[in-house]
Amino acid sequence: MTNDAIAKFVENGSPVKDHVKIDFKQRSSMIGHFVQSKDYDELKSKNFWRIVVQPHIESWKKSKDINLAKIFNGMEITRLTPVNAS
Repeated sequence: MTNDAIAKFVENGSPVKDHVKIDFKQRSSMIGHFVQSKDYDELKSKNFWRIVVQPHIESWKKSKDINLAKIFNGMEITRLTPVNAS
């Protein structure tokens, strides 16, 4: 996906505030949470995205520890789908 398409999804509000199913070209789908940290604009310009994967989301919500996030290349992402956090 392009950085504009991902940014529109991420910055569009409430569905992304929780969980997102992220489909990739060459890896398994996963549930994650996009993090808008202080380097968000720089990463976005290069189509890189800081994402906390599902096993670490609750810990990240409590601590906001950026080390729980991984950086992914947006060109490897094929689809983003909002997921209810239940």
